[in-house]
Amino acid sequence: MIKYTQNTLDKLESIPEQNGYLLRYERGTFQSGYCILDDKKVVVLNKFLQTEGRINTLLEIIPQLDIDPIQLDDQSKKLYAEVIENAAPGEES
Repeated sequence: MIKYTQNTLDKLESIPEQNGYLLRYERGTFQSGYCILDDKKVVVLNKFLQTEGRINTLLEIIPQLDIDPIQLDDQSKKLYAEVIENAAPGEES
């Protein structure tokens, strides 16, 4: 079960970062709260989202990214496995 805390947010942010993605929080009119620039490995999230919204957005984004679990530390591997396991069917990469 994912807890909606700043600590959880920090852990989720580290998953793409450990795989070379740059996470940026910017303001804008994001339909779903995020934008992925695959060629540059940049994920832009809506800066106006609260912690819960940021966590939910990352839970939606992470399965879509090209994440290599080998590059993750042990704590991130465990969380990544949980995120992928709980991802809705068809969202996994």
